[in-house]
Amino acid sequence: MAPNLQLTYLDRVLLEIIETERTYVRDLRMIVEDYLAHIIDQCDLLIGPEQVCALFGNIEDIYEFNSELLQALDLCDNDAVAVARCFVVKGQFFDVYTQYCTNYPSSVVALTECMRNQALAAFLRERQAAVSVGAALGSYLLKPVQRILKYHLLLQEIAKHFDPEEQGYEVVEEAIFTMTGVAWYINDMKRKHEHAIRLQEVQSLLLNWKGPDLTAYGELVLEGTFKVHRAKNERTLFLFERVLLVTKRRGEHFVYKMHICVRRSTSSYHHPDSLSFSVTHYKHPKQPLTVQARTVEERKLWAHHIKHIILENHHAIIPQKVRQPPEVT
Repeated sequence: MAPNLQLTYLDRVLLEIIETERTYVRDLRMIVEDYLAHIIDQCDLLIGPEQVCALFGNIEDIYEFNSELLQALDLCDNDAVAVARCFVVKGQFFDVYTQYCTNYPSSVVALTECMRNQALAAFLRERQAAVSVGAALGSYLLKPVQRILKYHLLLQEIAKHFDPEEQGYEVVEEAIFTMTGVAWYINDMKRKHEHAIRLQEVQSLLLNWKGPDLTAYGELVLEGTFKVHRAKNERTLFLFERVLLVTKRRGEHFVYKMHICVRRSTSSYHHPDSLSFSVTHYKHPKQPLTVQARTVEERKLWAHHIKHIILENHHAIIPQKVRQPPEVT
């Protein structure tokens, strides 16, 4: 009888899920036992409980949960439905990743601060050498975020090679649905993290700015370089949830020129194919900021996000029928 290649592939997928989980749990154990535990024991490192918490988050909870998940997977006897059921049964407990991923931006900041401290930096390098790993602690602290994003992809591989008519297929589908939802949320957290890092970079490079910390204006939504009406040089614009910041590039720095409170503004463009659009503060209707994008797509993207911010912040005073596009008849 010819070998069942489909089953062989399915076996390999199941084996990958279990063995990569084993490697992952081993990495988690290393973080907890070889880094966290030793940092707590070293009283002379001058790192407080709050900084330790920011650095490692709830990594101990992650380690405990995934150790239990690995034990459950080991009992599945390479059965696809049993493996999928593990993710369904334990689906709600993946919430431990919510706290970890929400804290992850703080972890990056905490690690950066630790590396600026000579004693802490030397200690972390010593621990890295002691555990004989090539990657630094920062790479390992990222692993939970990476792992949680891969589960639904591995489960999708099971579904591709599992007969939909076979008993238990609905369990595989439910597992995919569960872990896809988790992955979507984590991706959203990663996006916010990336924007938060960029916001801090912009803050550090901004000159002549007398206002509050840029974090006061919410998330960084977009940034881009435009030609500005009546300005000799191009301007770099940063769109936040509450303000549009206009700057002039000077080397690696950004020189503050002006800002507009987006929530109290209007946005317009003269023609659907126009590259230009204007943002006007309601107190200065005769002083619009008119900029020219490089492409229609870029103009549409900026116009869309600016309009979205304006409408969301005027939710209470703008009728629902105005905020919604008209129906096509």
